[in-house]
Amino acid sequence: MNRAFSRKKDKTWMHTPEALSKHYIPYNAKFLGSTEVEQPKGTEVVRDAVRKLKFARHIKKSEGQKTPKVELQISIYGVKILDPKTKEVQHNCQLHRISFCADDKTDKRIFTFICKDSESNKHLCYVFDSEKCAEEITLTIGQAFDLAYRKFLESGGKDVETRKQIAGLQKRIQELETENTELKNKVQDLENQLRITQVHAPPAGCVTPKSPSTDIFDMVPFSPISPQSSTPTRNGTQPPPVPSRSAEIKRDLFGAEPFDPFSCGAGDFPPDIQSKLDEMQEGFKMGLTLEGTVFCLDPLDSRC
Repeated sequence: MNRAFSRKKDKTWMHTPEALSKHYIPYNAKFLGSTEVEQPKGTEVVRDAVRKLKFARHIKKSEGQKTPKVELQISIYGVKILDPKTKEVQHNCQLHRISFCADDKTDKRIFTFICKDSESNKHLCYVFDSEKCAEEITLTIGQAFDLAYRKFLESGGKDVETRKQIAGLQKRIQELETENTELKNKVQDLENQLRITQVHAPPAGCVTPKSPSTDIFDMVPFSPISPQSSTPTRNGTQPPPVPSRSAEIKRDLFGAEPFDPFSCGAGDFPPDIQSKLDEMQEGFKMGLTLEGTVFCLDPLDSRC
């Protein structure tokens, strides 16, 4: 019995949108555990995971261990698994990472979902035992996924490509700013060399022999770093003074202040916005499949 909603317009959900967008829907359940699976979807995938975790739970129960109770908080921000007493969050599954959700059509207590782990990027199958409301929980997760997808589109999902371009421009601006800083350092080095040369220049009025490097017109060949002294030149004019750098400490070579890409309007976007948007877009594009299936295949699976 497949209940893949595919965001159908005629789908009637169980809760109001405000209940899932501004608050959350709580459910109590027993947590059988989670296990890694190879695929993000598939009835056989979750069936094997359920049987594996049920068998492990039977062994622990025979050793006197009780199945831990948890509280599920379902909203458009994800499915939180908490300790019912301390409210400590044990797992936080974001909706765009949940790809498959199923409940047992014969045993109304068992439900499961597959979620991609945010750190290891492995697909984990979570299995729960509820009080005959497994179908309601899976439908609530489906409704939350649908609302989260719509909110993603309304809040900027349609402008993913535009935001990618903004992120690329920000990166290019940072590269240009780095190049600008390197050029300013080179200019500063040249000016320091010029000042050192001026300090060692001969005093005014001192007659020095002609340099053997003068040309046939008795002129010194031009050099971009040739020293400039305060003594009059041969035509009696004074060389222009060296401009001071004190007023240009916070300006670039073109007289403009360095540009900070994160102080403008685009600064609202985090540096890793491109990867996060790609991840969310990929998750929502994959969709969430809701499915009712049979998990109890033999007497061992009848109770947990």
